Amino acid sequence: MPVHKVLVVGGGITGSVLSLALAQRGADVELVEISPQWFGVGHGITLQGNALKALRSVGVLERVLERAVPFDIMRLRHADGGLIVQLDTPHTGGPDLPSTAGALRADLQGALCDAVYAHGVSVRLGLTVDRLDQTSEQVDVTFSDGSTGRYDLVVGADGINSHTRGLIGIGTRPRPVGMSIFRVVAERPAEMDCAEVYYGGPRFKAGYSPISPDQCYAYLLDENLDASLIGPRASLALMRERGAGYGGTWGKVIAALPDDTAVDYRWIEAVLVDEPWHRGRAMVIGDAAHACPPLIAQGAAMCMEDAVLLAELVTGDEPVEKALEHFMSRRLPRVRMVLENSLRLAEWEIHPGTPGADPARIMSETLQSLTAAA
Repeated sequence: MPVHKVLVVGGGITGSVLSLALAQRGADVELVEISPQWFGVGHGITLQGNALKALRSVGVLERVLERAVPFDIMRLRHADGGLIVQLDTPHTGGPDLPSTAGALRADLQGALCDAVYAHGVSVRLGLTVDRLDQTSEQVDVTFSDGSTGRYDLVVGADGINSHTRGLIGIGTRPRPVGMSIFRVVAERPAEMDCAEVYYGGPRFKAGYSPISPDQCYAYLLDENLDASLIGPRASLALMRERGAGYGGTWGKVIAALPDDTAVDYRWIEAVLVDEPWHRGRAMVIGDAAHACPPLIAQGAAMCMEDAVLLAELVTGDEPVEKALEHFMSRRLPRVRMVLENSLRLAEWEIHPGTPGADPARIMSETLQSLTAAA
């Protein structure tokens, strides 16, 4: 095995899946997470079939599906709730898995954290990397607490604002897409059986997805408002004001929220490192290398695919250099396609009436292409 001792920087979805996949293939894995507490952000997440396939490969799918809500369709609606079209969504993880599942991020991360510990991964919280020094055979790491370590491979899975990306000399930075998102967890109405998206209203769009037997995740895509609003405690009154004009189930969900409901508000950013993600034996994957607007719900899936494939290749028979080249040849075209199509959808939503705009076609074609192996 060309790689035995691996450091994973970042304990989110990408880093957790990577740590599990490596440990299951016999690697000695250490994971560091900058937060002193290890848990998932409280809003919802949409997991396409290829994400479910990755979770199955690391043994946590059954646990996740205990509370998640699987479905095989989505609906596009007018702002007043009238139906535009119902779409069958491709089974990107194969015919034996749901095409989609909605989940609470805390439930997903909880399942991953428990599995990481159960597989003997060494986890250190409240810690990150300050310095990397490489030779052709190893990476010497200096951590933020002054401790050091030596590894065969260092992988930054530390998100869109990755510190590791800069440490290894990649200057690519995320950029605002031109839209923002209000997100909230709410009580799930009985009639909500799949993800639905509302078009043609006063903002870019609104939507929701069931994420547990009794909860749903609702959102509103808007223009970029004042940056001072960004954070996990945005105003529900502002979300209601900006979302006025959307009816149907979405309107009922938002109207029923208690006034002290936590609303998360963020500007949406995108990034693509359109060159090799590795420098010697240090690299970035997941959102640290590519992050797209959440318009095709493939962000988590692309991250998990990275993690599973990287673990497979670097614990195989190829030398590390060849394994990383092979990884890039497999991953870069696929994530570039998803990012470009997501950005195209964002442009169409920011500029309604664009000639030839066909969001349903782009979403369906993208998901259909992802039925091919990652």
